[in-house]
Amino acid sequence: MLPEIPQTLYYLLSAVLFTVGAVGVITRRNAIVIFMCIELMLNAVNLSFITSGSFLNSLDGTIFVIFIMAVAAAEAAVGLAIFVLIFRLKGTVHVDDFNLLKG
Repeated sequence: MLPEIPQTLYYLLSAVLFTVGAVGVITRRNAIVIFMCIELMLNAVNLSFITSGSFLNSLDGTIFVIFIMAVAAAEAAVGLAIFVLIFRLKGTVHVDDFNLLKG
């Protein structure tokens, strides 16, 4: 069980983390930093699910978190492999320099 901290503080922390991640995705140009900001957003959602599950005395939130963590681990492995390949090809990981989808 979570200690006696009001539920709204957990949701507030989750919202702040999600906002920081969203701002990072929008404003940053380095692909790895954008990737880390997406992971931060996923962790904010995980915190929200854990909080909801704990305060509702349900395991549903925990099950969602385990699923999200599995997807995030797979995303990290594939994403980092793509970034390594792009770095080898282009010599940079700045998203402004990517034009691989242009014909």
